[in-house]
Amino acid sequence: MFKEKIMPRFTETDALGHINNTVLPVWFEATRMPIFRFFTPDLNPKKWKLIIAKIEVEFQGELFYGQEVEIKTAVRKIGNSSFVIEQSAWQHAEQCALGKTIVVRYDFDNKKAKALSESEKALLSEHLLGN
Repeated sequence: MFKEKIMPRFTETDALGHINNTVLPVWFEATRMPIFRFFTPDLNPKKWKLIIAKIEVEFQGELFYGQEVEIKTAVRKIGNSSFVIEQSAWQHAEQCALGKTIVVRYDFDNKKAKALSESEKALLSEHLLGN
């Protein structure tokens, strides 16, 4: 599991003083970088090997400005050509949001999914929930 701390910015709040609901997908995307590096170590977009097929965010509590948020990132499931990343946002030791992202190993030249290699599966397995 990867953990990263974020300090919410004032511009990420809404009229009610909460972190805006559009911010969580951005935070989750930014904290998926360690997993992206399994496939493209230098993060060069010309060598990119992944596409996002689906993103879900379930809001479970309020998040507030000026108070640190911890994002936890792990792998929930590994398939043949895709995997599910599960992320959670924590503030004050409470889980406030849960995100799931389906990621597909993709061949951009042939415009189709490509099977994950055994080494890619092994890297993902090191961060599989329940291990």
